[in-house]
Parts: sequence; structure tokens; C-alpha cells
Amino acid sequence: MSNVKSRVVVDTGLGQCQGKIEEYGVQLESRTCPAAPDNFLNVHLIPHTHNDVGWLKTVDQYYYGGLNNIQHAGVQYILDSVVPQLLADPKRRFIYVESAFFWRWWREQKVPVQKDVVHLLQEGRLEFINGGWSMNDEAATHYNAIIDQMTLGLQFLQNVFGECGRPRVAWHIDPFGHSREQASLFAQMGFDGFFFGRLDYQDKVNRENTQQMEMIWRASDDLEAPNADLFTGVLPNGYNPPEGFCWDQLCSDAPIMDDPQMEDYNADVMLTNFIKAVNAQAPNYRTKHIAMTMGSDFQYENAIPWFKNMDKLINLVNAEQSNGSKVNVVYSTPSCYLSALNRANLSWPVKMDDFFPYADGAHMFWTGYFTSRPGFKGYERLSNNFLQVCNQLEALAGSAAIHGPYGTSSSLELRQAMGVAQHHDAVTGTAKQHVNDDYALRLFKGWKACQVVVSNALSSLMGTKENFAFCNLLNISVCPSTEASKTFSVLIYNPLARAVTQYVRLPVNGTLYAVKGPAGESIASEVVPVSKFTKDVRRDKGYAERELVFPGQIPALGFSKFTVEKVSAPERFLGTKVKKNPTSIENKFYRVTFDPDTGLISNIQNLEKQISLPVNQSYYWYNASSGNEDSSQTSGAYIFRPNQSEPISISQNVRSYLVKNSLVQEVYQNFSAWCSQVVRLYSDQKYLELEWTVGPIPRRDSNGKEVISRFDTNLQTDGLFYTDANGRQILQRRRNSRDTWAFKQTEPVAGNYYPVNSRIFIKDKNIQLTVLTDRSQGGSSIVDGSMELMVHRRLLYDDFRGVGEALLEPGQYMEGLVVRGKHLLVLDTPEASANVHRKLALQQYLSPQIVLSTGQGAPYGKGQPTNRFSALRAPLPDNLHLLTFAQHEANKILLRLEHPFQGHESGNYSKPVTVNLKELFSALTLSNFKETTLAANLPKDKMKRMQWKIFQNNLSTPVVVNSPALDPTSVTLQPMEIRTFLATVQYRKHAKWGNWRQ
Repeated sequence: MSNVKSRVVVDTGLGQCQGKIEEYGVQLESRTCPAAPDNFLNVHLIPHTHNDVGWLKTVDQYYYGGLNNIQHAGVQYILDSVVPQLLADPKRRFIYVESAFFWRWWREQKVPVQKDVVHLLQEGRLEFINGGWSMNDEAATHYNAIIDQMTLGLQFLQNVFGECGRPRVAWHIDPFGHSREQASLFAQMGFDGFFFGRLDYQDKVNRENTQQMEMIWRASDDLEAPNADLFTGVLPNGYNPPEGFCWDQLCSDAPIMDDPQMEDYNADVMLTNFIKAVNAQAPNYRTKHIAMTMGSDFQYENAIPWFKNMDKLINLVNAEQSNGSKVNVVYSTPSCYLSALNRANLSWPVKMDDFFPYADGAHMFWTGYFTSRPGFKGYERLSNNFLQVCNQLEALAGSAAIHGPYGTSSSLELRQAMGVAQHHDAVTGTAKQHVNDDYALRLFKGWKACQVVVSNALSSLMGTKENFAFCNLLNISVCPSTEASKTFSVLIYNPLARAVTQYVRLPVNGTLYAVKGPAGESIASEVVPVSKFTKDVRRDKGYAERELVFPGQIPALGFSKFTVEKVSAPERFLGTKVKKNPTSIENKFYRVTFDPDTGLISNIQNLEKQISLPVNQSYYWYNASSGNEDSSQTSGAYIFRPNQSEPISISQNVRSYLVKNSLVQEVYQNFSAWCSQVVRLYSDQKYLELEWTVGPIPRRDSNGKEVISRFDTNLQTDGLFYTDANGRQILQRRRNSRDTWAFKQTEPVAGNYYPVNSRIFIKDKNIQLTVLTDRSQGGSSIVDGSMELMVHRRLLYDDFRGVGEALLEPGQYMEGLVVRGKHLLVLDTPEASANVHRKLALQQYLSPQIVLSTGQGAPYGKGQPTNRFSALRAPLPDNLHLLTFAQHEANKILLRLEHPFQGHESGNYSKPVTVNLKELFSALTLSNFKETTLAANLPKDKMKRMQWKIFQNNLSTPVVVNSPALDPTSVTLQPMEIRTFLATVQYRKHAKWGNWRQ
């Protein structure tokens, strides 16, 4: 950004600003950034508002200003108020962040106001920062959902405002800890810098003392520098103004009273106090520029007092320059502040690790929200899965998916609901209960809209109109379409670009069924009893006594249709045996042994690799602190604080029984009335499945409980364990340690918890034990050879971080929430483990979608009906992942390809992979490929990021990486690389469907 210029053209007819980048930086700075004279300490005042997309109130209530008895906040009035104040004085500046709110406000404005906004944007007086649909959390979010919600917001800004609406700076002032993968994604989106407000209190003291509040974050070991390098700054006061200088109607600080004839004249005191604040902050930073955030939560609903007092403050301070003062105050923005830092031409320290966990006091670790509201976390992950299915089918079928026999719809409603769900008080589980209910409702409505899209698309691709049914309660064996039917069809769509085998489990009441595949071939199937565990959870929602189990082979990016018919048979379970207190289960890959005295898992063997590991797995709970002599801090939605280091065992002697047949072996373990587990091995799968059911967590003993699943082994792990970052990079963790400062541990359990988005593992030189999760959870290794995952928590006290409620989710029956989830266990050598867990992690978040029908569909369209379909010419290799395939705009497809392996992980798969984009698809033709930044809002060859110097050991100054001309017939991806493309789509004629149906 230091040596190029920008020219912006305004379409005055529609108030739309389209940008044409020629160069960028100097000319724009001189026009939009305030003068910051040399030899002065320049104070950049950044007027801003932080607008949570739901927290204490719902999104709608925040926008309109409803329920002000809970919190006074009305976002529409903020924007209404700020625009006139900016127009009143060209020196004033303001930034806005959350596109979900601005999108709503913009639609309501008349053309004159829209023109005013474009004028302000063009001159840099109003600036979009970050620009995502929400300001997403960084711990509990999956990288796929982060990219989607950023793309949604940035695409809106690009479509409406063009280049002058494109944010240059990432701004995460409120999330509770910061992820290395998030920084990498921001860098790949083309951001020049990143500012945030929260970091560990010990880390902050160290950084202030060593002038490392600003740094270069090297956010990937695999991507060539500076592709994942990001200038990162820590703001001095979180995101609040200096003490005594808040002039919002929500504040109680004194205004500047500058009339000397007034009794309450205080301009001299305000000037003195401000200079003290400046002098206190400046030594912590390395340049002659410091930033002050002038605003906070939902401020500027009345912008007059803010701007009027800041005008006075600027005049007061700068007037002192005539008396020799070297302090200069200006209205500014994060991008102008960043430009000033870049011009300083310094070398900056380098950060390699992340900013987890976050603590704001000795006994105040924000690690509880890694697990809070596990039911919603699971629903959010499932919703992302369904959104990708919806996006893909919408793109594959084109207009036939949007307008079809089931109605008119699109993926937009679910995309917006998912964008809201990524907010740092949504997926985190840290909103009030009624707000969390609203988040879930939005996702539900998005599901309904996408079910129309999926139904339309499948009818178009299949060539038949079916009576489709979506059974969303299969995890508790509820599906009216299968419980009472003698015949039905099962359509399974696979969103992965490689073929998979999916074990289908459907609630039924018969004892024998015939299952046929797409070509009429017989498919092996079994019938197993529905467990009492499941019956207790579902209550009167369903009445199936049994489940039909069969394996379905699904082609890459396609579907297979299976037909099921009930067969007359005696009322008995054919082929299924039930046995009490089993001692082992096994398939050709794994053997699991159970202790004959306790009933717990005692040993796991990988039969292929001849690896055996003693493993004791059981459930425990930490007693949640209600405060003690060390601190009054309680465990709550944000904070995890057990009152002792050793958890309490739920049971060390479980009642168990085995259900066994040719397809699956299941050991049902009952730990208590509110905790149970199924240990499951399918006949041909290379992992062990643990399906856990926890809740309602009892509270009659007046104790809050934080429930964990713990795996104890004899591995010598030397204090090390490993967790993922947002489902991508694997980071090494060391117990009771931080990489960048001398850490003093004050909470030996909570202070060692980290976010686990997809997997956690421990290893020694020969063996690695990996646990994959189906949602975000908190996890750790508290003692060597052990690892644990928190699966549920129910608490009795608020933790005083603003939400004002205890985490006491009532559940459907007002008895407490019941949660069911899965952990997948992989036992292998360290060298081979990544080959398995990388593929499994992708299949966990992009699992096949099951759609049911009567199977008696009428012909639809002109093509021949088909029962099997793949949109690809050939499956992609295991080290190439189709991350995004979605409609971008009319006749345009958004395509993202990802190399899912890190460079050091696998001898087979950690190698570059090359693909021909033109030959990927058989179902459609793509042409006119344009490579873009990760969020698809800027051509890749137009991305001109700032260059920075660094110092640290042998790290060299990164150079600009030029993008070579795109050859779509030969696109190469390096480990951990994501490449994003826009392409023109042309759909094949129905008459040619036979060429690409399989």
C-alpha cells in the first residue's frame, strides 16, 4: 500500500461507487487520511461503534432498539445519527464493521441518503472495516464457516459500493482470544492489517514492557511468506476510550466545558488528563503514532455529543503546539493509522503461535465458552454441512434449483443465518437464552428454505419429482417417513469430491428389509433394536422399535438412490445378537477390549499396524466454582473455573451390553441416569466411534457441573498435546506454558484448556491417539498420557461478563438440556495418523445428506431418470478438497480448492497437487476463470498488500509474491493452500445428461 494509487469513480445515478485500481496508497492517503506531521506524537482518534449481532438482545431487537430495558441499543439510529455528523465537518471520520446490520439499514434508505453515504466512502470519511456479516468468534468457528460469512459480507459491500467499499483492515476487537488460522485467512483475503482488543493479561503486560503490542503475525508454517503474514496490533484499552473520555449518551463522563466564564469550566483539566493518557500509552508502542478507540458497545446512537467533544479535544490539544507541545491529535481510521505505521519503515517482531487461552485475571480464564451450549454448537456445525449441500446443488442445477416444483427459494437465508451464527456471542454459547433460541430459529428457517432448493435440484438432476422428506431427528431414531412405511427410497448426496461409504441408520418397526442399490443390486442390511438410551431421550417423538442399518456407497459430488422394502418375517432380530457385559469387539482393523470388572474400555488395538495401547476411557465432571478465598470468580458461560483440579468420576463401574451383527458391533455403556455411551465399530471402517449422550445434568446437589470424556493412556507425552486451529492447522500445546512469555499458572485445569474445533491428539515416538469431534469443544491434557474433552456444562451462577444469566439451558422438557454427539478415535503411528484424521475431519463436517421419499416419483424434465449421479469427471485425490462450489451471481460460479494437508504431515499427501479446472466437472462447463482473493471480492492480480520488515532470529524480510498468469488447465496447490476462482458456468442440455450420469 506504500507505493501505489487508487482512483474511484462514482455512479451518481444510483449512488453506487465502482472502483478501478491502478495504484493504491499515496494519492488516496493525501486525500482521505489526516496529516500526521513528523516530529510529533500523533494520536489517531478512531470513532467507532461495536454492534453485537445478538447478545443480550436478538439481532432484530438490537437493530430496532427493542427491549431497551435489557440494554439500551438501536443500531438503525446509530447510522441515522452518524451520517449527518460526518457530512457536517469534512475532518470527521467513522468506521463501521458488521455488514449484517448495515445491509438492513442500507435497504431502508432513500436515494439522497445513499448518495451521501457513497460520497463519504469515496472521501474516506466513512470507512468499512473488517466487513464480515458478523465479527466472528475465533475459537468455536470452523474455517469453512468463517470464509463463508466473510465472503457474504464482503460480497455485499463489493456489489453495492465497489472498490471504495472494500475493507483493508481486519478488526476483531471483542472476540475472546485469537486464532492463528484466523490470521492466515485474513491475510489470504487481502487485508493489510489486523487489530484486536483482548489478549491475556499477562501477555499484555509483557508486550507493553517490551514494545511488542504491534507485530507481524506469521500465521502459517506452510504458506510461503508473506502470504499468511499479517501486521497485527493490540489496542490499548480493549476497544474503549481512555478513562474519562467517553461522551456517549450511555456514558457518565463530563463533557468538555471550555467557556472560561462558566463555573464548571474544565477544559484545562481535560487537557491535562488527556496528555497523561497519551504519555501513559505512548511508551508501549514503537512509533510516533498511537491509536485511541473512541466508542464502545452500541455507541453513537446520538453522535452529536461524541463529535462535538472530540472536535473540542482536538482543538485544545493541538492549540498547545504553539506552546511547544509535540502532541498532535487527528480524526483517523484503522487503515490510516496502519498507513502511518507502514511509513515509519521499522522492523517488527514476529509472532508464530496464537492468542489462546485468554484470561483477564489470575482466576479468570475464558475457556468455558469453548464448550458452552454444546447443543447449539452441534446444530451450527450441522447447519454448515447442510449449507454446503444446498450451495452445491444450487450451483449444479442452476435456475432449476431456485424455481422448481417445490417452490421458489435460494441458499441466501441459510447463508445469512450462518453468518449471524458465527458471531462471537452466538456459536460461543455466550448469549442470553432467548437470544440463543433466536439464533436456532434463524438456522431452522434457513434449513427450510434450503430444503426447497435441495428438493428442486434433486428433482432436476434425477429426472423425477419425488415426495421428499427431510428427517432431521435421525440421531434419536425419529423419522415418520420410515417408521410406518413398507417401501421407501433413500437418496444420499455426498458433498465431498471423493467417493464415500455412508452407514445409514433409519428408524423402522419391521424385522427384515430388502435394500437395493442404484442399479438394483442387493445391499447388505441389518436390523438392530433402538436402545433404551435413545427411547429415554426422544420420549414421545417417535415409536420405532428398531433401526435399519446398511452401507451406501456414494460417488464424488453426487448421489445414490436406494430402495427399501419391508419383508415378511417372524418377529425376531435376524442376524443380531445381544450379550451382556462384553469383553471385546473387533473388525478387521480394530479390536477394543473392555475391563471385565468395570465395563470400561481398557485397550485399543490397530490390527493392521499391530499397535496396542492401554486406554481407560470414562466420564467425569468438574465441580464448578462459586468463588472462594482466592477469587470471587465463578464458572459461567465464558469462564471455566473448577473448584479442584481432579474431576469427579460419574461411574467407574458401568452396566453394558453388546449388540452384534455382520455390519456393526455396539457396546452400550450406562454410566448414570444422565450419562451413557455407545462404543461402535462398523465392519469396514478404520476408526472407533463413541456416541455419547449427556443430560439433563442434575443440579439437586447445588453444584454446577462441567462434564468431560477422558482418555488415560501410558503414553509418555512430556507435557505436550496437539489441537487444531479452526479445523485446519495443527498446533502444539505445552502444559503450563506459553511460547512468548514467562507464564505464571494460576488455574491448572482451566489455564490449560484450548479450543478443539475438529481434533485433539497425544503421541509418543511410536503411537498417536487422535480424537475427532463433531462440534467445537474445549480440551486439554492435564497429566501426561491423558487427554480430555468437555462435552457438556450446566452452571448455577453468572460469571459477571455481562450476559447476566447462569448457563442453565432448560431443554425441551424444562428439565435440563440433553446433548448427543460423537467422538471418532484413530490409533495409528504418528507418521500415518494424518492420512486418516485429515480425511475423517473433512467427512465429519461435510457428511452425506440423507433425503427420503416414497420412491414413486413422476418423470420430471426431459432427461432420462437416474439413480446415480456424479458432477465430476473423476474423484479428486485425497490431498485436494473442493472447499466451495456455489453460485456467486448470475452465470457465475464461486469455486475454492484446498490442499488439506500440512507440509510435514504425510509422505504421500503432503506434496503439491495439480488440477485442470476445465476438466473437473462433467455436469456443466466452466470457462473464463478469474482467480481472486480468498473472500472473492478482489482479483488476485490486483491484490497489493503492504510490505513490512521483520526481525527475529533468521527470519528474513518477506518479499512480494507475484501471482503468475492463471492457466486453468494446470493449477497447482501447495500444502495448506486455498485457491479461489470465479468462473462463467454453462449448463449441459438435458439431451446430453446421459454423458455425465453414472
